[in-house]
Amino acid sequence: MDVTKGSAIVTGGASGLGEACARRLTAAGARCVIVDMNEEAGKKVAAELGGEFVKADVSSEEQIQVACETALGLGPLRVLVNGAGIGSAGRTVDRKGEPFKQDVFEFVIRVNLLGTFNCIRLAAATMAKMEPVDDEGQRGAIVNMASVAAFDGQIGQCAYSASKGGVVGMTLPIARDLAAIGIRVNTIAPGLFDTPIYGKGEGSDAFKAKLGESVLFPKRLGHADELASMVMELLTNDYMNGEVVRADGGVRLPPK
Repeated sequence: MDVTKGSAIVTGGASGLGEACARRLTAAGARCVIVDMNEEAGKKVAAELGGEFVKADVSSEEQIQVACETALGLGPLRVLVNGAGIGSAGRTVDRKGEPFKQDVFEFVIRVNLLGTFNCIRLAAATMAKMEPVDDEGQRGAIVNMASVAAFDGQIGQCAYSASKGGVVGMTLPIARDLAAIGIRVNTIAPGLFDTPIYGKGEGSDAFKAKLGESVLFPKRLGHADELASMVMELLTNDYMNGEVVRADGGVRLPPK
């Protein structure tokens, strides 16, 4: 699908993988709405890209609807990249015999799974009103971010893996649902990528180098732009639909 002359919503677009996707989309000719809770960083990225920023909780219908309306101010909405997500580590029962907090588990599910679905349903409803971009009736494309933790989650990742497993599980049925209105849906399951969550400095570099040793090849963390490249392939390759693609250098996460 040609993303030029259209608008795109990128959640989690203020930094890391989401920011890299927004930069790729902008370079390809799309106008981006950066959706994030980090107002300072989000406004900065949006200004650099000539887009717009919307501060929004991805699980909020009202706030994501504002993002959709903002996107229409930039052009027909053609793209949604669901990059927002959180993690909260903890064993189901810890070494002291304390159970994982139910409210924490629910919060991770709300942001990562319910938030992803909320953005899909509202963006797709907006895309459905757009004129098709080609004679096959294509109106838009959506890419979700899951994680390799959906398949080989580690100790302490019960909430995170459950949330990302849910994103994987709903990819095909949603793609089947949205086929009737000409919208493709795919999901990427990233492995170990170098993002701001690891911090900076000598200690951070040493930690990332150690993590990279577990990657099959190349033995390093992935670069954000490498992930963004795969996102663009899923958005622009019209025959990719209903798929979950691992982008992980061949890593398979050990138990811990």
